[in-house]
Amino acid sequence: MQQFQVQLPQQLQNDIDFLKSQLIDLTKNFEPKQPKTYLSRAEVSKMLNVSFVTLNKWNKTGRLKAVGIGGRVLYRQEDIDNAIVEL
Repeated sequence: MQQFQVQLPQQLQNDIDFLKSQLIDLTKNFEPKQPKTYLSRAEVSKMLNVSFVTLNKWNKTGRLKAVGIGGRVLYRQEDIDNAIVEL
């Protein structure tokens, strides 16, 4: 059986090598996007050990942002995580 060896143009070989390195970097740094998690007022109240009144005040002052979905008041988990600051 005969084997054939194909010589690629140098620019094409450089492009292939560049793409390989980009793919390696992408696979090292790839983090799949997590779906957003929403929590109810009761869950957030229990988690932070505060009352509904406090949650409402924080919503009005912008400390914690609530979203309304279908008549329900929900909080994004990432917003809660960002609102918690280490002292």
